[in-house]
Amino acid sequence: MADILSVESLTMRFGGLLAVDSLSFAVRAGEITAVIGPNGAGKTTVFNCITGFYRPTSGRLALTHAGGDGFELQTIPGHNIARRARVARTFQNIRLFAGMTALENLMVAQHNRLMPNVASGLLAVFGLGGYRPIQHAAIEKAKLWLDAIGLMARADDPAGALPYGAQRRLEIARAMCIDPVLLCLDEPAAGLNPRESEELSDLLLRIRGGQVGGGCSILLIEHDMGVVMRISDHVVVLDHGEKISDGTPAEVRNDPHVIAAYLGEGDEDEGHEASAA
Repeated sequence: MADILSVESLTMRFGGLLAVDSLSFAVRAGEITAVIGPNGAGKTTVFNCITGFYRPTSGRLALTHAGGDGFELQTIPGHNIARRARVARTFQNIRLFAGMTALENLMVAQHNRLMPNVASGLLAVFGLGGYRPIQHAAIEKAKLWLDAIGLMARADDPAGALPYGAQRRLEIARAMCIDPVLLCLDEPAAGLNPRESEELSDLLLRIRGGQVGGGCSILLIEHDMGVVMRISDHVVVLDHGEKISDGTPAEVRNDPHVIAAYLGEGDEDEGHEASAA
């Protein structure tokens, strides 16, 4: 499987703080890659670099579309990464437009397609121009995603009135409305109960497999190890800004460096125990 994103020697400093230290890993096309690690490991900083919220101190972020188009994300202004490179993201804290309906939230996501045609929209008032077909296509896409996340019956309800798990799914659907090639999810299972986590996992597997939305590679940060181990094809583990493990869920789960990082046990302790024995 070809790589869709190659992270090469990514380094991010904040003054004297080294948040990410020469990190390299790859996201393969058509797969779900999870980035995990203890709190403060640098996971969100990596996401912020990939999605343009931070400009890396050094390193390369190379995104390659299936058609061969390539993008150096570290050189693209952050506000253009979603539109030009088709990289979408969600955040740990839900950022829906709470007063808008579920349908309107998905329409807003398609503003780049709709806004250049405002002049056509004025003509459409008189039955002229080509705005109405564009608007119709945007509505149909929004309805497709509402159906995919089980919210068609609540299309006209304010997003802020939806249950928490439904808001999480709606936020993912909104991100998918830009037709991304890479979907970056920051702790999508945070605050979900077991049933909601199962619904989320099913949605992400359907997105990856192309059963809805035409398929998309997924990069996620997640603390829910049940979700990570159930849906991920590839797991990258960070600790203090450095990669300590990289492999399949089974490989990572049994890696002693990962176990030590999560339990807070150092190699020195293991050495003393071995000596004592």
